[in-house]
Amino acid sequence: MRPVQKVGLYALVGIMAFALIFALLPTPGLDASQSGARLSGVQLRLYPSGDSNATWSFRAADVRNDPVAGLTTLTGITDGKRLLKEQVQGRFTGRETLDATLATQELTIDSQDTMTTRQARITLVQQCADIDLKGTEQTPVKIEQGQGFSASEAKINSTSLTGTIRDLKMTFGFEILDSSPNSKYSVPLAPTETCRDGKRVPLT
Repeated sequence: MRPVQKVGLYALVGIMAFALIFALLPTPGLDASQSGARLSGVQLRLYPSGDSNATWSFRAADVRNDPVAGLTTLTGITDGKRLLKEQVQGRFTGRETLDATLATQELTIDSQDTMTTRQARITLVQQCADIDLKGTEQTPVKIEQGQGFSASEAKINSTSLTGTIRDLKMTFGFEILDSSPNSKYSVPLAPTETCRDGKRVPLT
């Protein structure tokens, strides 16, 4: 029930309407794998239990929920964002700031709010870092709430770091936690750009 609630928070009326229509249709031989909800053309908000300071926002052409497997799958994704809740003196103000963007064609969210996909681009806004992530069927790109993301291969383009990193594990704060020794990346000794307010600006 939990995954349905997470998706249903932003489209509860739509899911209820769909469920009502679905229940009225004849369903001979329906098994558990066909019992989930499916929505089209929706805007989603995910409130991860493992990262209370952040929310995720997506637009998706198709959303499928499988309550038996505990998985929600989004396809045709646009406008993927990670937003941080603003706090003043330990209290949330109700405002949010853009922390990262996520571009991918398909995304699967499990019951622990972990997101997986085969390929994605994450842009860390405050670091002006574009990170192209690639995974495999056995080891997909993984985004873990409150921790960061990992991929078999990552190509990074930023003002402070460029190159290809294999077996990458990185935080949302652009800190490399783990990587393969076969990685090839460099830090510019004489940078020509810096990141300011989420934009690259030349150094003068």
